[in-house]
Amino acid sequence: MKIAVLSGKGGTGKTTVATNIAAVSGGIYADCDVEEPNGFIFLKPENVKSRKVMVDVPVIDDDKCTLCGRCANACKFNALGISKTGVMLFEKLCHSCGACSLACPEGAISEAKRELGNVETGIFRGNKCISGILNVGEPIAVPIIKNVKADLKKTIDDDGIVIYDCPPGTACTAVASVKDADFALLVTEPTKFGLHDLDMAVQLLKGMKKPFAIIVNRSQNEEDMISDYANKNGIDIIGRIPFDREIAVLYSQGKLVSDDEKYYCIFKDIFERSVNICKEVSK
Repeated sequence: MKIAVLSGKGGTGKTTVATNIAAVSGGIYADCDVEEPNGFIFLKPENVKSRKVMVDVPVIDDDKCTLCGRCANACKFNALGISKTGVMLFEKLCHSCGACSLACPEGAISEAKRELGNVETGIFRGNKCISGILNVGEPIAVPIIKNVKADLKKTIDDDGIVIYDCPPGTACTAVASVKDADFALLVTEPTKFGLHDLDMAVQLLKGMKKPFAIIVNRSQNEEDMISDYANKNGIDIIGRIPFDREIAVLYSQGKLVSDDEKYYCIFKDIFERSVNICKEVSK
């Protein structure tokens, strides 16, 4: 079972939920928030290993190139430009699709590897955990996420639990992270900004036809704007994390909140309710 933890905006407590659910469930934690991965700060895995993620970029043979412009016309991402003196490559816009090399009638385009980031794997309390890290300044994160999931496929069986810590927002990185999930948890906060971005994430998951429920972080009471929204739209709220100074202190110290017995049951209940809902949906 794959549970995706996401949010419409950053700073709602998504990683807090994801890491603590991974801890109480004994599942594999996968940090797909590759632009700002910080799950390992809390899990503190052992035996961490890292491998580079490489992508293909075109290399132009100036001796063969006739400046016909077909490569630039074929590129849907504007990664190639034609000037009077040669072909200009904007490598950070390249999506490694290979269309330019296919379009070139002179066979003037080959491919080379370029480093995009890396994937780290480690062991947390006997279970594997994995994190993708996009290099600073890189605009394209999806290949890192795909590599995280490729590593997961090598180790997980059909009965295993995976917790995806997804990127915030509703862009292509969130879509790539949620794509193969069985169930999603939307983490939000009882503020107008939180509600606005929650609705965007709800629309995304509805469009992807994914079952989901809401987690309210920094909750002060049961009746708030999030509960009104959930009731109006028929969405379950299956967990509330209290607006508690003790939680903030644990977080600031890089500790798992669920290791405190006072809060353990909150995350255990969220996980068990997620599993039950997923089972009901799959019937």
